[in-house]
Amino acid sequence: MAKLRYLGHSAFYFEGKGIKALIDPFLIGNSMAAAKPGDFTDVNYIFLTHGHGDHIGSTVEIAKRCGAVVFAPTELASFLTPQGVKTENMQIGARAAFPFGRVKLTPAWHGNTITVDGKAEAAGLACGYVIEVDGKKLYHSGDTGLTMEMQLLEAENIDVALLPIGGYFTMDIDDAVRAVGFIKPRIVVPMHYDTFPKIKADPQEFAAKVGEKLTEAKVLKPGEELEF
Repeated sequence: MAKLRYLGHSAFYFEGKGIKALIDPFLIGNSMAAAKPGDFTDVNYIFLTHGHGDHIGSTVEIAKRCGAVVFAPTELASFLTPQGVKTENMQIGARAAFPFGRVKLTPAWHGNTITVDGKAEAAGLACGYVIEVDGKKLYHSGDTGLTMEMQLLEAENIDVALLPIGGYFTMDIDDAVRAVGFIKPRIVVPMHYDTFPKIKADPQEFAAKVGEKLTEAKVLKPGEELEF
């Protein structure tokens, strides 16, 4: 059985057989953060969807302290490797097997820069992930607008989908509900809302609009866990 813990914004802790992972560990400067970087001492993987500060967060600090491998699109990985971080540099659409299961990178319609010496530099494509562990599939969309490619995810039989609802920089509630209709996951968890004034959104409104479809909407407060 896999376990997921919401850490606020788009950050999650994910655990299963052979894996203790963080996704987009924005833990410092995150008003919703339910953990601190120092709370994680045995993480063995980190998944980065893109290089913006509210997603890359404490990746380098945690990865170097724990010896964790960081999954990232190739161009973003090239910024991390010289900092002493072990990386798995994949590309959109790729799928590969690892000791804990399989990982696939999915498209995300979003920018991707990383700050180097105070300047933003292009870091290739942003992405999402389908992570398969213990026969379960977790989809983290990353920051993205609604995309037609999400219809392809129905065939993946996603157990849990993590989707942004905050609007302004990503999908809003209505587009996220449409995404649920495309993907048809067993469970959907809203993310990327309320952290900043521009992305205020009501997760209960999202859950109500998902309604009585085949998908169950689970609103997690920062710090709450979901087993699946």
